[in-house]
Amino acid sequence: MLLWWRGKSLKVLKMPNGMMSEIKQVDVSSKPLVKRVAVARGFIKLRRETLEKIKKGEVEKGDPLQVARLSAINAVKFTPLLLPLCHPLRIDHVEVKHRLLDGGIEIEVKVEAVERTGVEMEALTATCIALLNIWDVVKMYEKDSEGQYPETEIIGVKVVRKVKEIGEA
Repeated sequence: MLLWWRGKSLKVLKMPNGMMSEIKQVDVSSKPLVKRVAVARGFIKLRRETLEKIKKGEVEKGDPLQVARLSAINAVKFTPLLLPLCHPLRIDHVEVKHRLLDGGIEIEVKVEAVERTGVEMEALTATCIALLNIWDVVKMYEKDSEGQYPETEIIGVKVVRKVKEIGEA
Protein backbone atom coordinates (compact mmCIF):
# COMPACT_ATOMS: atom_id res chain seq x y z
CA MET A 1 0.00 0.00 0.00
CA LEU A 2 1.32 3.47 -0.86
CA LEU A 3 0.42 6.82 0.65
CA TRP A 4 1.07 10.24 -0.83
CA TRP A 5 2.61 13.09 1.14
CA ARG A 6 3.80 16.36 -0.37
CA GLY A 7 3.85 14.83 -3.83
CA LYS A 8 5.92 11.81 -2.80
CA SER A 9 4.80 8.23 -2.40
CA LEU A 10 5.47 6.63 0.96
CA LYS A 11 5.39 2.93 1.63
CA VAL A 12 3.33 1.83 4.65
CA LEU A 13 5.36 -0.23 7.07
CA LYS A 14 3.81 -3.55 8.04
CA MET A 15 4.30 -5.83 11.01
CA PRO A 16 6.23 -9.11 10.50
CA ASN A 17 2.95 -11.02 10.09
CA GLY A 18 2.02 -8.78 7.16
CA MET A 19 -0.66 -6.93 9.10
CA MET A 20 -0.56 -3.28 10.01
CA SER A 21 -0.11 -2.69 13.74
CA GLU A 22 -3.27 -2.58 15.84
CA ILE A 23 -4.19 0.78 17.31
CA LYS A 24 -5.24 0.64 20.94
CA GLN A 25 -5.44 2.78 24.02
CA VAL A 26 -2.98 1.73 26.72
CA ASP A 27 -4.51 0.15 29.85
CA VAL A 28 -3.53 2.32 32.82
CA SER A 29 -5.99 0.81 35.32
CA SER A 30 -3.25 -0.82 37.41
CA LYS A 31 -1.15 2.35 37.67
CA PRO A 32 -1.39 4.39 40.88
CA LEU A 33 -2.84 7.89 41.06
CA VAL A 34 0.09 10.29 40.98
CA LYS A 35 0.42 14.09 40.91
CA ARG A 36 1.24 15.02 37.30
CA VAL A 37 2.37 18.37 35.94
CA ALA A 38 3.34 19.34 32.41
CA VAL A 39 4.37 22.71 31.02
CA ALA A 40 4.38 23.35 27.28
CA ARG A 41 5.49 26.44 25.43
CA GLY A 42 5.25 27.81 21.91
CA PHE A 43 5.70 31.02 19.97
CA ILE A 44 3.85 32.80 17.18
CA LYS A 45 5.78 35.20 14.99
CA LEU A 46 3.79 38.35 14.24
CA ARG A 47 4.39 41.61 12.41
CA ARG A 48 5.48 44.58 14.53
CA GLU A 49 2.33 46.47 13.54
CA THR A 50 0.15 43.62 14.77
CA LEU A 51 1.94 43.53 18.13
CA GLU A 52 1.37 47.28 18.49
CA LYS A 53 -2.36 46.83 17.85
CA ILE A 54 -2.47 44.14 20.53
CA LYS A 55 -0.62 46.35 23.04
CA LYS A 56 -2.94 49.29 22.34
CA GLY A 57 -6.12 47.19 22.46
CA GLU A 58 -6.94 48.01 18.83
CA VAL A 59 -7.62 44.49 17.51
CA GLU A 60 -11.05 44.49 15.88
CA LYS A 61 -12.02 40.99 17.07
CA GLY A 62 -11.01 41.74 20.66
CA ASP A 63 -8.09 40.84 22.90
CA PRO A 64 -6.25 37.88 21.33
CA LEU A 65 -4.51 37.12 24.62
CA GLN A 66 -7.80 36.57 26.44
CA VAL A 67 -9.11 34.47 23.55
CA ALA A 68 -5.89 32.44 23.73
CA ARG A 69 -6.28 31.93 27.50
CA LEU A 70 -9.89 30.75 27.27
CA SER A 71 -9.26 28.54 24.23
CA ALA A 72 -6.25 26.91 25.94
CA ILE A 73 -8.30 26.02 29.01
CA ASN A 74 -11.01 24.59 26.79
CA ALA A 75 -8.47 22.66 24.69
CA VAL A 76 -7.19 20.84 27.77
CA LYS A 77 -10.70 19.51 28.35
CA PHE A 78 -11.11 18.45 24.72
CA THR A 79 -7.73 16.74 24.29
CA PRO A 80 -9.11 13.15 24.38
CA LEU A 81 -11.59 14.04 21.65
CA LEU A 82 -8.86 15.44 19.41
CA LEU A 83 -6.27 12.77 20.23
CA PRO A 84 -8.27 9.54 20.38
CA LEU A 85 -5.67 7.48 22.23
CA CYS A 86 -5.43 9.96 25.13
CA HIS A 87 -7.32 9.08 28.28
CA PRO A 88 -9.98 11.44 29.61
CA LEU A 89 -8.45 12.98 32.73
CA ARG A 90 -9.73 14.88 35.76
CA ILE A 91 -7.81 18.11 35.42
CA ASP A 92 -7.09 19.95 38.67
CA HIS A 93 -5.57 23.15 37.31
CA VAL A 94 -4.68 24.93 34.07
CA GLU A 95 -2.51 28.03 34.02
CA VAL A 96 -1.96 30.00 30.82
CA LYS A 97 0.74 32.66 30.59
CA HIS A 98 1.71 34.90 27.70
CA ARG A 99 4.67 37.14 26.99
CA LEU A 100 4.79 39.76 24.26
CA LEU A 101 8.32 39.61 22.90
CA ASP A 102 10.13 41.19 19.98
CA GLY A 103 8.68 39.48 16.93
CA GLY A 104 5.71 37.74 18.49
CA ILE A 105 3.97 36.17 21.46
CA GLU A 106 5.08 33.28 23.63
CA ILE A 107 2.40 31.09 25.21
CA GLU A 108 3.08 28.79 28.14
CA VAL A 109 0.51 26.35 29.51
CA LYS A 110 0.82 24.42 32.77
CA VAL A 111 -1.56 21.51 33.39
CA GLU A 112 -1.91 19.69 36.71
CA ALA A 113 -3.80 16.53 37.64
CA VAL A 114 -3.68 13.58 40.03
CA GLU A 115 -4.00 10.76 37.53
CA ARG A 116 -2.66 7.44 36.24
CA THR A 117 -1.14 8.96 33.11
CA GLY A 118 0.66 12.18 32.24
CA VAL A 119 -0.74 15.52 31.11
CA GLU A 120 1.84 16.40 28.43
CA MET A 121 -0.58 16.01 25.54
CA GLU A 122 -3.09 18.29 27.27
CA ALA A 123 -0.42 20.96 27.74
CA LEU A 124 0.76 20.65 24.13
CA THR A 125 -2.78 20.72 22.75
CA ALA A 126 -3.63 23.79 24.81
CA THR A 127 -0.49 25.59 23.68
CA CYS A 128 -1.19 24.88 20.00
CA ILE A 129 -4.83 25.91 20.25
CA ALA A 130 -3.92 29.13 22.07
CA LEU A 131 -1.43 30.01 19.33
CA LEU A 132 -3.92 29.17 16.59
CA ASN A 133 -6.52 31.38 18.23
CA ILE A 134 -4.10 34.29 18.36
CA TRP A 135 -3.49 33.78 14.63
CA ASP A 136 -7.23 33.69 13.97
CA VAL A 137 -7.90 36.91 15.90
CA VAL A 138 -5.09 38.90 14.22
CA LYS A 139 -4.98 37.30 10.76
CA MET A 140 -6.48 40.39 9.10
CA TYR A 141 -3.36 42.35 10.14
CA GLU A 142 -0.91 39.63 9.15
CA LYS A 143 -1.91 39.21 5.50
CA ASP A 144 0.11 40.80 2.74
CA SER A 145 -1.37 42.44 -0.37
CA GLU A 146 -1.91 39.00 -1.93
CA GLY A 147 -3.70 37.59 1.13
CA GLN A 148 -0.71 35.48 2.21
CA TYR A 149 1.02 35.23 5.62
CA PRO A 150 4.70 35.78 4.80
CA GLU A 151 5.80 36.48 8.40
CA THR A 152 3.28 34.65 10.57
CA GLU A 153 4.55 31.34 11.89
CA ILE A 154 3.96 29.08 14.88
CA ILE A 155 7.24 27.64 16.12
CA GLY A 156 8.94 25.95 19.02
CA VAL A 157 6.01 24.08 20.51
CA LYS A 158 7.42 21.65 23.06
CA VAL A 159 7.13 20.29 26.57
CA VAL A 160 9.54 22.30 28.71
CA ARG A 161 8.83 20.54 32.00
CA LYS A 162 7.21 17.31 33.16
CA VAL A 163 6.73 16.27 36.78
CA LYS A 164 5.58 12.94 38.19
CA GLU A 165 5.46 13.17 42.00
CA ILE A 166 5.44 9.58 43.17
CA GLY A 167 4.09 9.24 46.70
CA GLU A 168 2.72 12.79 46.72
CA ALA A 169 -0.82 12.10 45.52
